[in-house]
Amino acid sequence: MFKSIKSKKHRMLAVGTLLIVMVLAVSLGIYKEYYREEVGELSYQSFLAKMEAGEVKEVYLSEGAELKGKLTSGAAFITDNPRTDSLKEMLLMKGVKVVEVNEQFSIGQLITFIVVMVGFFGFAIFMSKNNSRQASKEYDKMSSVDYATEKKSQINFRSVAGNEEAKGSLMEMVDFLKNPDKYSRYGAKMPRGVILYGPPGTGKTLMAKALASEAGVDFMAVSGSDFVQIYAGVGAARIRSLFKSAAEKGKCVIFIDEIDAIGKKRDRGGLGGSDESDRTLNALLTEMSGFKGNEGIVVLAATNRLDTLDEALLRPGRFDRQIEVGLPDVKARMEILSLYTQNRPIAEDLNIAALAQQTVYFSGAKLENLMNEAAIYAARENAEAITEKHVDRAFYTVVAGEEKKDRSNIPQIDRKITAYHEAGHAAITKLLCPKNRVTKVTIIPSTKGAGGFSMNIPPDKMYHTKRDMLNNIKIALAGRIAEEVTFGEDNITTGASNDIQRATEILSSMIKRFGMSNKLGMINYDILLGQQGVNQNLVEVINKEMERLYDETKAIIQENLPLVEAIAEGLLAKETLKEDEIDELCKNYKNEEAGIMH
Repeated sequence: MFKSIKSKKHRMLAVGTLLIVMVLAVSLGIYKEYYREEVGELSYQSFLAKMEAGEVKEVYLSEGAELKGKLTSGAAFITDNPRTDSLKEMLLMKGVKVVEVNEQFSIGQLITFIVVMVGFFGFAIFMSKNNSRQASKEYDKMSSVDYATEKKSQINFRSVAGNEEAKGSLMEMVDFLKNPDKYSRYGAKMPRGVILYGPPGTGKTLMAKALASEAGVDFMAVSGSDFVQIYAGVGAARIRSLFKSAAEKGKCVIFIDEIDAIGKKRDRGGLGGSDESDRTLNALLTEMSGFKGNEGIVVLAATNRLDTLDEALLRPGRFDRQIEVGLPDVKARMEILSLYTQNRPIAEDLNIAALAQQTVYFSGAKLENLMNEAAIYAARENAEAITEKHVDRAFYTVVAGEEKKDRSNIPQIDRKITAYHEAGHAAITKLLCPKNRVTKVTIIPSTKGAGGFSMNIPPDKMYHTKRDMLNNIKIALAGRIAEEVTFGEDNITTGASNDIQRATEILSSMIKRFGMSNKLGMINYDILLGQQGVNQNLVEVINKEMERLYDETKAIIQENLPLVEAIAEGLLAKETLKEDEIDELCKNYKNEEAGIMH
């Protein structure tokens, strides 16, 4: 209230100052316009004659080109100024009053100067106050965060398939919101915050919406990036604005997606200081500690990087629970696929269970994308239903990209190299990992740049053994080795770049993170080395181990080259081999091997 009155006084002062300046300026103009004297021009000879006759009353002496004065009759005149040193003396001797022009006009100039300066400062004060008010409005506008809100939604926990453990934890939160007295009777407090973490596309946002819908409360959704601003204090102001809006609603769910944008660890490597992200995080910490547990405000957050969040954010009393929302297992994938096929015309022979087995490491969002792509292909053909053909094509699109339609310009040698490359992957998979399914091998290039791919589906497992990881490295190396064995070392291609990257990542993780190296022992080198960069000794150990695995894989391919050739020839003939065709080739090869042994 006081601030408003003070601001009003400043505005009145500024307006009053401007009015005074305008009145003075107008008055001065009127004075000059209506009270200026009529001035007659005299030649210098006439002026001298009148001076001799005693008709000149006064002269205004100046350094200008003109000489002004008044006659005894009161008329003003103007004549040429000779600018001689003796002029003043001559005038005085003739009894003419001499007035220095600077003494007369200094008052007018002073008045003009004062009017101009007062006007300038008045205008400056007015603009300053106006800009201040405008800046205040802009700041208030920037500090208010936009959030998506919905109270009645069709999404509920029945709409979310898989992740039963995560759903169970969130259902308890619903009971907290609906029946707070039930828990307060036992002295139980509602968790102030819940963090949902896991890979992208696993349904974290969907679960948050389902929680708000089941509890029948407002759902206020924001993103962590909404609080990242270049202006100091805006992020913190938006946090306070969000929680203020939530408090006004009473019971509600605040959902902060990608909270790692504002919740990263505040460790600055000993540099100290505070930046805008720290201020925003501090505001969030303060707000989460400030609101009472019985207000019915639940803060949900989602992140893909739980390890990057500040410890103060994860302590009890703030985000009390951390719930993992992981990739769905085979049962969950089947439930998700069943959910996404409910309102679509699906062919009766489409095997959802087999598709769930095939889509290992697919997130819920990726499964939804798969069925959507299949529906698009079916719509293009005006098909009566979505068939296995549409799903297979969609699967290829999701995994590798759209198939290239025009393949006539691909040289035959390139097709052959791709065939042997993919055959190497498929053969080593069947030889080393018989429990893995090779569901599809193709040499059809995609729009994403892949020359082909071999679909290797491992069984669902909770852990990966050392043998599994070594076999995966050998499978990744097999494509390059098949090229080398078949076409020579000088004819290997760039097609193995992704395979080399994957093999390096697996081997590096085995040695650096999982302690699976006999030479380096059970040490986490990510922690040991920190930010020091590459350790040469570590690189040498990884390189020698990779060479050993390469040689072992090469020996296996050389020993089983007929199988590689059989798969490659099948690819050159058909471009794509399905699981039953690959299994048949492997079965024939094993029978031939057994016949040779006998």
